[in-house]
Amino acid sequence: MKFLNRGLLALTLIFFTSLLQSKEYLYKDEVIFNPAFNQEINKLGSELYEKTGISLKLVMLRELPNGKNIVEYEKELMQNFNEPTILLTFSELDMRVDILANPASLYEYFDKKQVLSPISSRAQAFVIALINMDFSDMSSGGTILPLLAQKAKDGEQKGKYSGSMFNGYADIAEQVAKSKNVVLENAVGSANQTSILVVKVLFYGVILYALLIYIKRKIYPKRQRDEKK
Repeated sequence: MKFLNRGLLALTLIFFTSLLQSKEYLYKDEVIFNPAFNQEINKLGSELYEKTGISLKLVMLRELPNGKNIVEYEKELMQNFNEPTILLTFSELDMRVDILANPASLYEYFDKKQVLSPISSRAQAFVIALINMDFSDMSSGGTILPLLAQKAKDGEQKGKYSGSMFNGYADIAEQVAKSKNVVLENAVGSANQTSILVVKVLFYGVILYALLIYIKRKIYPKRQRDEKK
């Protein structure tokens, strides 16, 4: 009887441990270790799940294990979840970000290509396409990679990682909620776009500066030649 009781207790603990783990929306964090970041992710993820039945989990890895690529790792991890789940995964040393949804029908509720676009706006996409003379892919609106690509000073890397990944997490959550016709009280909304606006300003500032340098190099030598004549 004692053996049975101990076995039952062990099974109960395993059950509740797995249940609690499944409700952690910052599912794994080997990078940030910030209680405030954890709280914000879990607060938004919990509300999304309560209102839509969809679990949006964030995975923050130091490095992908055993030489796996990010998609293989996500598929392996996805086997731990029974409910409809969207995984947003980031690996710091591999510098990889990906989104995997199960079942695949969940992709109908958000735009994966847009979220993971390295370009933040249509105008920026047009400028890049014009420079490359390639208009085959004009995807834009990225909420993770434009911020992730920004340079950070020493000691500010974690802030950049947490900001970019929370931005993407909130973007997915809000798209899913909108598709499901629900309102998230913890949604970031317009504040989510502030950081993207900063990226746009920086981008166009660089473009403008490069254009001015180009014009100066073209016009100034010509003016000097004219003055010598």
